[in-house]
Amino acid sequence: MKYTVSIEVALPREKVAQLLADPAHLPMWLRGLVRHEPVTGVHGQVGTESRVVLRMGQQEMECTETVTRREPADLHAIPGDVVVHYDREIVAEGMWNAARERLTEAGPGTTLWASENEYRFSSLPMRLAAPLMRGVFRKQSRQHMQDFKAFAEQGTDVRETAG
Repeated sequence: MKYTVSIEVALPREKVAQLLADPAHLPMWLRGLVRHEPVTGVHGQVGTESRVVLRMGQQEMECTETVTRREPADLHAIPGDVVVHYDREIVAEGMWNAARERLTEAGPGTTLWASENEYRFSSLPMRLAAPLMRGVFRKQSRQHMQDFKAFAEQGTDVRETAG
């Protein structure tokens, strides 16, 4: 299953990239995040593996996230014509996900964030249900992006608004 979602953030691309890369900000916009801790490497750097725990309702899901691409490595003084790439593979029981994030300048002081997602499931029931659940996955990705936009532009913290 594959899909792409995108959103414009009313901040310069360099600032958006820095906010997305800072682990201290993750709990403020990543709804349901319980834990995000590097097991090997340094947060956000290529090759780093992290243990991620998310809560959805009464259930918790644990997965391993591996950063597979981050370009440019230095998120300061990014040339205007450079696309920021941040790719990760996420593995949980019965599921593999590749998330490919792209940040481009959409205009003066505005960033277009496009997120391409690919999911593969190992269990027959999930493989059969995946096409029917595409909308649910897409909606969740869009919610994370909207939460980030609200955090980046207005300082909204999902922990204070979730209820």
